[in-house]
Amino acid sequence: MEILQTAISDVLLIKPNVFGDQRGWFLENWQRIRYEQAGVPAEFVQDNVSFSQQGVLRGLHYQHPRGQGKLVQVLAGRVFDVAVDIRRGSPTRGRHVSAELSDENHCQLYIPPGFAHGFCVLSPTALFAYKCTEFYLPDQEAGLAWNDPDLAIEWPIENPSLSDKDRRYGPLKEIPAEKLPVYPGENR
Repeated sequence: MEILQTAISDVLLIKPNVFGDQRGWFLENWQRIRYEQAGVPAEFVQDNVSFSQQGVLRGLHYQHPRGQGKLVQVLAGRVFDVAVDIRRGSPTRGRHVSAELSDENHCQLYIPPGFAHGFCVLSPTALFAYKCTEFYLPDQEAGLAWNDPDLAIEWPIENPSLSDKDRRYGPLKEIPAEKLPVYPGENR
């Protein structure tokens, strides 16, 4: 397994070891001790899978105050994945990391609590899986606009298919401070 640093040190790009032959391939998807040593928490409480068509954009979502860390990957297809630092007091607040995740590169992205997350589907369909460090709590669900100009995310899609909920989210600068996570060590 190879851990690649991203532009935001808390977000990790993980390249698992893939063992293949004429029959196909095998990879270790998650192993508590090895991932914990790499900086990924060992305590996941929920696994989710979503299936989407090409052109779908899901996000940018977060949960507050009980934030979710996520270990995300694509089981089938290809997506453009984004993590945005929204933590008050963070030196990288408002910055984002993006990566292409696919069933060919087998990469995973670890996104810690305090980040908004989203992805758009680049292939005809995509099967997207993620492990979460906190349960989904509908009353704490929140989000921000996928096309917030201050975030300057260069999505590889012009006119995405969005849910009604995602269409209603506003820019980061309009979210009240008390509705955002706090950077560790920052005074509230």
